[in-house]
Amino acid sequence: MLAGTLRRVKKLCPSILFVTVTVILLLKIYFYKKENEMHPKHVIKKKDQEEYVDKHGIRVVVGHYRGDTSRVVPAASNETINQNNFNPSPNAGKNGQPLVINNKDYVKTQQLYEINQFNLLVSDQIPLNRTLPDFRRKRCNKLFNDYKSYPKTSIIIVFHNEAWSTLLRTVWSVINRSPKELIEEIILVDDASERAFLRKALEDYIETLPIRVIILRSVERIGLIKARLKGARAAKGEVLTFLDAHCECTVGWLQPLLHVISKDKTTVICPTIDIINHDTFAYVKSFELHWGAFNWNLQFRWYTLGGEQMKRRQYDITQPFNSPAMAGGLFAMDRNAFFEFGAYDEDMNIWGGENLEMSLRIWQCGGKIQISPCSRVGHVFRKSSPYSFPGGLEKTLYTNLARVAVVWLDEWADFFFKFNEQSRCLDEIEIEMFIMTKEGYIMTDDSICLDAPEKPKSGSMKVRIVACHFISRQKWEYDKKTKEIRHVTNQKCLDVKTSMRSVQEVVINDCDKRKTQQWILEDVSWK
Repeated sequence: MLAGTLRRVKKLCPSILFVTVTVILLLKIYFYKKENEMHPKHVIKKKDQEEYVDKHGIRVVVGHYRGDTSRVVPAASNETINQNNFNPSPNAGKNGQPLVINNKDYVKTQQLYEINQFNLLVSDQIPLNRTLPDFRRKRCNKLFNDYKSYPKTSIIIVFHNEAWSTLLRTVWSVINRSPKELIEEIILVDDASERAFLRKALEDYIETLPIRVIILRSVERIGLIKARLKGARAAKGEVLTFLDAHCECTVGWLQPLLHVISKDKTTVICPTIDIINHDTFAYVKSFELHWGAFNWNLQFRWYTLGGEQMKRRQYDITQPFNSPAMAGGLFAMDRNAFFEFGAYDEDMNIWGGENLEMSLRIWQCGGKIQISPCSRVGHVFRKSSPYSFPGGLEKTLYTNLARVAVVWLDEWADFFFKFNEQSRCLDEIEIEMFIMTKEGYIMTDDSICLDAPEKPKSGSMKVRIVACHFISRQKWEYDKKTKEIRHVTNQKCLDVKTSMRSVQEVVINDCDKRKTQQWILEDVSWK
């Protein structure tokens, strides 16, 4: 009996094995597909492409051909510019997610984009009170429980021809994510806006808001600097908090700022500034471990925190840290201290350099500037400015920077002007200072280096200007006798070549003692 059963089982073994293997294979195929499935939250959709990260951690970009995009986009009419097309969809941009417009609206999108230099069609479809992600460290949630003892603040927002949706989304983000006990008022300063919907329609709308909001208007264009002063002088709060007109405050943004000022009224405190994408209005987390500083062109830059600050943050990552300079658009400061330090320089015009002027003023007059990791505010960063500048942008900006140098840099001002040609641009080419280090790297104070191919080839080879990696292809040596700068690896000489377009290019060539290969390295005294 048992022997017969065993024989039957033995005959069935191949069939059982086949079924088992088939099931395993089908399960593997199923889970492989699930593993590679593009979950909606992992997909980033742009104008004509999708991006996602596959199971191997590889970023995949799927592009879509849109046809000829070289068509001319007609300029927006005066009627279009003055029209408020705010028409939100309830879930658009929810939790800071990107919103992508259909390709059929391409021409309209581009036409409206020129008005504010961001995607107005997208912005107008996102509700004023959309939800946002909370990117704070978890420990931040347990802090600031004593916020009711903090000083009250006036929120000052300057605008000039701002879009209805971005301006009021800024206002509502303050209202919805700030303890009412801490808001004295919101002051909107209108710098001579020309849009019809920013007049009576805006005045009527703010009357419906649940907290005190006032509008101060300037009949002529006075610029950001003087407009902020106008708001500061009218403010009643103990603290002045400045925001740009295209921001979104996240949960818990205000308490960390006011906490710092409650402990030290000479401290200027800035939030961590996240990015709101100018095209999709996606809310994107920015770098945390960066502080503000500037180069010798007096251009503001973000740099990685120094070693000492990094060590301090190992013990408590929620603590504010010192910053040499501030970006300038978003910060809070004790009102009395603001005026005691001298406020803004009223002889600076419109916009540009005021953040560095304020930074140098604060540090040299006994205050300090800090950035709070527990406060996060999103900001729409645009590729270019949509605003007009009386006398032109370059004249306004570089006049302001020259004034900053003269007033605050003392003997260093001579050094600034020596290498910045009176802080002017010549023929739209920006003058940049390069220094040759003892190690042989030719670099700027922005850590940008001259970089050349290592393998020698016949004829000239282009020299690139790229981020410093301190590798052999970026090393050079200088011969004081011949005045040649040779690439250490291929021993070709740094040269200047005039292209077919009559544009001078920096290249490397075989060394032949021609004049274009002779360079003068000038010693500069730092004091």
